[in-house]
Amino acid sequence: MKKSVVILGAGESGLGSAILAQKQGFAVFVSDLGKIKEKYKNVLLQHHIEFEEGQHSEEKILKSETVIKSPGIPDTALLIQKLHKNGIPVISEIEFAGRYTNAKTICITGSNGKTTTTLLTYHILKNAGLNVGLAGNVGKSFAGQVANEQHDIYVIELSSFQLDGMYDFKADVAVLLNITPDHLDRYGYHMQNYVDSKFRIIQNQTKNDFFICCSDDEIIQKELEKREIKAACIPFGLKDPVEPGAGISDEKLIINFNQKQFSMSILDLSLQGKHNTYNSMAAGIASMVFEIRNEQLRESLAGFQGVEHRLERFLRVHGIEFVNDSKATNVNSTWYALESMHKPVVWIAGGIDKGNDYSMLKSLVKEKVKAIVCLGKDNSKLHAAFDTVAKNVVDASSMEEAVKAAYYLVRNGDTVLLLPACASFDLFENYEDRGNQFKEQVRNL
Repeated sequence: MKKSVVILGAGESGLGSAILAQKQGFAVFVSDLGKIKEKYKNVLLQHHIEFEEGQHSEEKILKSETVIKSPGIPDTALLIQKLHKNGIPVISEIEFAGRYTNAKTICITGSNGKTTTTLLTYHILKNAGLNVGLAGNVGKSFAGQVANEQHDIYVIELSSFQLDGMYDFKADVAVLLNITPDHLDRYGYHMQNYVDSKFRIIQNQTKNDFFICCSDDEIIQKELEKREIKAACIPFGLKDPVEPGAGISDEKLIINFNQKQFSMSILDLSLQGKHNTYNSMAAGIASMVFEIRNEQLRESLAGFQGVEHRLERFLRVHGIEFVNDSKATNVNSTWYALESMHKPVVWIAGGIDKGNDYSMLKSLVKEKVKAIVCLGKDNSKLHAAFDTVAKNVVDASSMEEAVKAAYYLVRNGDTVLLLPACASFDLFENYEDRGNQFKEQVRNL
């Protein structure tokens, strides 16, 4: 008799998991509490995979041998609690897919910069001619690629939610960029719970693996003192580089690894700004693990085009620059974005607050921001934080309203910056939908 697997959530990761599970001989059932997108539904039908939408049939789900859960479903959900109580393993797509591939993995996490670093690392390896896949929070589903494609290396962006569902999976190269307060609503408002989640990136690593981490991040450094790290630890930071490790000296980015040295001017990096220097160092070290030649690395770091919805300088209208940073969903990424602005800013902020502490932004807002447009169903925390700091703080209930309000408040030479500092799910499907709606409304001006 076939082993049974239930997949909760029929998005990109759920669909990939269903196809891989079917290929591995499981009896597969996909259950989504919401409506399944037509493109995903059609694939399930083509593969004759049983599914339901708009409900979870608990009786059927609680009889399964394994459950693969969408990272968007919290562990506190009643159904997940029942599964745990019944001793049924609940795992992530990454954990499941990792069981069926021998490919090398570069796994990247952190509160900020994950997507940029993941795409940059993929760009470097791809340009060097390696057979590499892009997975996790970006690209196609890891499980789907394991089912249908054969890559030698996968570059995988991992959120804390994905890491929470990983147990036996091992990263050959683990990258931890930074840890700042984020998603605390999912972690009982205890920072240590979130920190522990991020450090799952190194679980199961051996002395033959690599752990790349930021030496300037105080939380990471404190945790390293408490933990036994089995992998080779390679730090990066803005001070002089160590051996092995990466750093800055005389305006040059320098990476020392395996008795080789790479260097290039920070002015030649395609991604500018302090936060992007960190991202470039992390991606550079990860690439050198795979013996990328210096010339190839230099060319890729200089030629990378950046990431959509991440400080994306989108359009200039009547002397006003519109910048889309929809991916900035926490306070730390918001700080970096505001810090990089050199012209007066009308800031579009808001969404679902994740337990944010806005106090660290106040002096920067006073210095850089002339007006705030609050875009969300509940803007009370933004008003409490900034009503006495910014000259104008107004509300908007749709992206069209927000862009028009910003355009009214802005002057020639200013910048309109979509910089939510919050999750998108109150008014939008996800941060991409939010960013795309912003760009559409800017085009309509």
